[in-house]
Amino acid sequence: MHRMFTDFVSMLFPEYCLMCSGPLERGEESICIHCKYNLPVTNHHLSSSAEVLQKFWGKVPLRYAWAYLKFTKQGNVQKVLHKLKYNGHQQIGITLGHWYGHELSAASLNKEFDFILPVPLHPDKLKKRGYNQSDTFAKGLSDSMGLPWYQNVLQKGTFNETQTNKRRLERWQNVKDVYCVKDATVIANQRILLVDDVVTTGSTLEACALTLVEAACKEVSIATIATA
Repeated sequence: MHRMFTDFVSMLFPEYCLMCSGPLERGEESICIHCKYNLPVTNHHLSSSAEVLQKFWGKVPLRYAWAYLKFTKQGNVQKVLHKLKYNGHQQIGITLGHWYGHELSAASLNKEFDFILPVPLHPDKLKKRGYNQSDTFAKGLSDSMGLPWYQNVLQKGTFNETQTNKRRLERWQNVKDVYCVKDATVIANQRILLVDDVVTTGSTLEACALTLVEAACKEVSIATIATA
């Protein structure tokens, strides 16, 4: 009965793919199967590519650094990330986390981590937006990798200006003293997968990773939805 009602509602108010705007079929979430198989995946976790990792060479020690998708100006990835970040479509982050988590688990890489931490938002920005887009990706990864994720272990303090349009040095100066660990005993000697939506220069992730290293975690790795 519930499925019949759901199907009836879907006929009256169909959901649409957030990439191509076509109607979603039963079982599809946010992005249709056609668009899923046309995503510009990087396969970083299956190759020896250091595209993301090299952003952090000489700055912070990382075990792994991957991005699921390739970000291009005006491309579909930019479109859905904008909807995730600014239009309230939290399911996009969860769905992409599910998909990437399944790929990482298929390569047995879920065994390389103890838990997942999202890059945090300042409380004022979190209150205004209502959610942390990086946290939605972390939740999807957690579900599909069978790993715990914690929202409040890594926290953001001093409010800093947006990173958009800043140069590399300006970005680093803008974030270097912003992050803190709420309870260092939680991360002591742990292998952490730190996640964010997009990696550009890497300044924010670098600051977060250094905070975790200084708090005596065993290893830090990075996974993002996309790399610019």
